[in-house]
Amino acid sequence: MLEQFEDFHVERGGVRLRCRAGGRGAPLLLLHGHPQTHAMWHRVAPVLARQHSVVMMDLRGYGDSGRPPAGEDSAAYAKREMALDALQVMRARGFAEFQVLAHDRGARVAHRLAADHPAAVSRLMLLDVAPTLGMYEHTSLEFATAYWHWFFLVQPPPLPEALIESDPVRYLRSVMGKRHAGLGAFAPEALAEYERCIVLPGTAQGICADYRASAGIDLVHDRADLAAQRLLAQPLRVLWGEHGAVGRCFDVPALWRERAQQFTGRALPCGHYIAEEAPALLLDEALEFFRS
Repeated sequence: MLEQFEDFHVERGGVRLRCRAGGRGAPLLLLHGHPQTHAMWHRVAPVLARQHSVVMMDLRGYGDSGRPPAGEDSAAYAKREMALDALQVMRARGFAEFQVLAHDRGARVAHRLAADHPAAVSRLMLLDVAPTLGMYEHTSLEFATAYWHWFFLVQPPPLPEALIESDPVRYLRSVMGKRHAGLGAFAPEALAEYERCIVLPGTAQGICADYRASAGIDLVHDRADLAAQRLLAQPLRVLWGEHGAVGRCFDVPALWRERAQQFTGRALPCGHYIAEEAPALLLDEALEFFRS
């Protein structure tokens, strides 16, 4: 998929990061969510590349990127660490300043990237997320039921890893297929790519470490930002699915206004996987928001 984009790799701290790039214009970084890969952008990246230098990457622990040991407190998968991966990828392409479009887990990486490196990120669009700390602090039974994997994946090893590894494709299809649009929202070749990568050795460990970091060290970093009254300075636009659990269970605008100086956002008539369920609507929003 995405054959028109150049395939390349960047290494940081011994972690090899799989990336793709193409197009011309103002640089735009795309970050994917769980349990997917950069292939989730296949319906929007070619159009974005008409006006932007598009860069996509697989987050560490996902896709064809490296899966380092989690370390103490899963620190290797802290969003601060993953943000540095993204920064290194963009620097490798010669981009000191860029814009970011990110979904789900990638949006949490993008939030930390914009917070820690405000000179590098000029604009930020996040898809179907509220701030991690706010979501944990306002969790309800409805959210815990819909996002059961948040609480399953953070359990101590090795139980979550063993259960995923017993049938990785079943795990992926359960997470993705039980949401609003079902598995029919995904192109067969994209779903095949997600399934190929979920069975790669170390994927279960990487996924669990990502979520454990979000329930631990990432919250430490988020609380430090709040204590210091550090808000995102960049223009932030957030889109969420009106049929998704994030919009149902949280006051998305209120939570983001606590974290950003310049927030705009709205719900779209779709579920969680906006780039695959409503690509035309996303493109309308992105092409208007991002400066070419």
